[in-house]
This record gives sequence, structure tokens and C-alpha cells, in this order.
Amino acid sequence: MDAVTGIILAYIAAYFGLDRFFRVRGYRGPINDHFDGKTFQNIGGKGEMRRGGFGKMLRWMFTRPKSDWAWKENAASAKPKERIAESELIVTFVNHATVLIQIKGVNILTDPIWSKRTSPVPGIGPKRYRAPGIAFEDLPPIDLVILSHNHYDHLDLATLRRLLKRHDPRIVCGLGNSDYLARHGVCGAVDLDWWQFIELEPGIVVRCVPAQHFSSRAISDRNKTLWAGFVVETGHGDIYFAGDTGYGPFLEEIKKRYQGFRLGLIPIGAYLPPFIMSHVHASPEEAYRLAGELNV
Repeated sequence: MDAVTGIILAYIAAYFGLDRFFRVRGYRGPINDHFDGKTFQNIGGKGEMRRGGFGKMLRWMFTRPKSDWAWKENAASAKPKERIAESELIVTFVNHATVLIQIKGVNILTDPIWSKRTSPVPGIGPKRYRAPGIAFEDLPPIDLVILSHNHYDHLDLATLRRLLKRHDPRIVCGLGNSDYLARHGVCGAVDLDWWQFIELEPGIVVRCVPAQHFSSRAISDRNKTLWAGFVVETGHGDIYFAGDTGYGPFLEEIKKRYQGFRLGLIPIGAYLPPFIMSHVHASPEEAYRLAGELNV
């Protein structure tokens, strides 16, 4: 799924006067070192997506080298166990940033998407070229859904509504996102600021941690809600889910609190074109460096 294409679609939506419909209201709360009362920022103020100009980005979109992608059925589809033992860890990649984490008898989904497209407008926008690695009907009972930020390829309302109806999981997200979710039929989500946490059950804590990215569902709501990574603290090794992130000073804050991770889920995509994306999406080399620094 192409983040650049999603951004192009957001501009088109704004052009046709739909910005007001798609935008989020934005968080209202106390001012702190990453929230000025209206918008959020990254640690040290770094990481804002570079503004290379809409025309420049369009030229890149139409002149970049392209791969010949075509739909292919999966050779196999995972059928996870319903629950697993205390210290056992099973992680199943579904697609994009969607991963099923199973440990200590609980099942957690990250940024779940089972829709055919990610877009503010039904029927158009980035489409998948592989079916999800787990059929929706084969999912085990889902206890928790983690949402890293509100971009369309990470927060998919249609999938969240399906999960809520079938599994009724708890949902955690960054500040300001629960209000948007509730207004679109996904009720009960819990907002967390960086370093806040919930206890999923005795011995399992899910903590919101900093990332270097941005947020928006339209044009006029840029950085109105918080983006984040998450750490699942289990007593049998911690699991780091980075969401979307660039390489940046937030790493020092995480390193102060964690000595290492049993598993790290770190993105390596959407880092092109670098003149726009390098601050908010780690390249494969930067992701490797990030993993090494966090002792994953």
C-alpha cells in the first residue's frame, strides 16, 4: 500500500470540497512538550514530512520506476491457534502494518486492515495485491487492537467495525483518536499519551511510546491527533511495535526505559521520494540501525 498515493488522494478530496467531511476534530487537552494546545509535534520538533511541493511530488509519482504488480492468491493462509501458552510467542504477519501477536493467552492485532482498498473514497485508492495472511473468519478471539496513527493505511474504519462486532476487543490509540472513532461507529477506544499505559491483564502492560511521524485524515487536520509506537510488556520479554516512524531522537527516550526487546516490528517502506518522506519513514538501512540501537 502506497503512502504517497494516499496523500495524493487526500489532496484530491480537499480539492472537491470533502476536507470538512473527512477531517478529525482534533485533541483538546493540557499543553506539554509535544502538544501546543492545537497540534502535536515530534521530539525536538523534528520529523515533519518535508514539503517538497505538490507539483514536485506529482512529477515523481509519474516518472518513478514502477514494478509490475498483479493480484495473486496466497499459496497458504495461516490458521492461528485460539490461545497459546504462558511464555510462548507466536507472531503472524497479516499485511502492511497488521500483525497478530499471541502471548500469555492473549491475542493482539496491530493496525488491522482487511479492506480491499485504503482510501477516504470507496472504490478508489491504494488496493492490495495479496489477500490478508489470515482470513478474517480464521482470526482467533481478539483481545486488543493497537492503532499507531490515523492514516488510512493504518486506521481502517470498516475493519474496526467488523472486529468490534465479532470480537469486541479493547482498542488503544494516540490522543484524540477515540473521539474520531466513536463518531464513526467504533466506540470504547482508549486514548493514550506517550508513556501512558493500560494493563491488559495481570502481567501484560501495553505502553504508548514516541514515534517520529505525523497524522491526518484530510488536509486541514494535520497533526491534530497523536501518532505513536507501542510496547507490549509481558514478563517474558517486551515486544516493540513502531507503527510508522522515521529515524530520530525519540530513540534515546525509548532506550532510557528499555534494555532490549524480544521482538521488534519496525517498518521499512514508503521512504521514497526521500526529499519528502525521509523524516517520517525509515529506509531499510535506517530501520536496521534503529533495531540495533534498541537491541531488538
